[in-house]
Amino acid sequence: MSEANNILLIARSRGEQLGLPYAGALEPAEAHTLLLAHPEVKLIDVRSAAEWALVGRIPGAIEIELKSFPGMVPNPHFADQLKQRVSPEHTVLFICRSGARSHDAAMLAHTLGYAAAYNVLQGFEGDKDANGHRGNVNGWKAHRLPWIQS
Repeated sequence: MSEANNILLIARSRGEQLGLPYAGALEPAEAHTLLLAHPEVKLIDVRSAAEWALVGRIPGAIEIELKSFPGMVPNPHFADQLKQRVSPEHTVLFICRSGARSHDAAMLAHTLGYAAAYNVLQGFEGDKDANGHRGNVNGWKAHRLPWIQS
């Protein structure tokens, strides 16, 4: 069994343990491995445009705001934008700052017929450290996965 297939099995098992209705949950490094092994897998970054501009971007990610800054106002066009940019047949990995909005996006994608929707746990910046700063404890950045400063 390939490493990528093993990762998907682990993600599905993790999702079942967490009681998730969508396909599963991935650690950031697992998501990155899948993206490298399977170019047809799509990473959907659901953070706000302000976060992309001020915090950083993931090269190759499809950026669709779930909520917009200021006020974290829900994007009423999210579902349509997702369907326009990514087919429900694709495996989709959702990422946000810490894993909460991406969970919501995976839930919505599941209801829209995306059978292989996954949440990237810990998100781009991860949990806060003892000083209240993100990006040091866990998450995409802390794992030193590819990203660029805007």
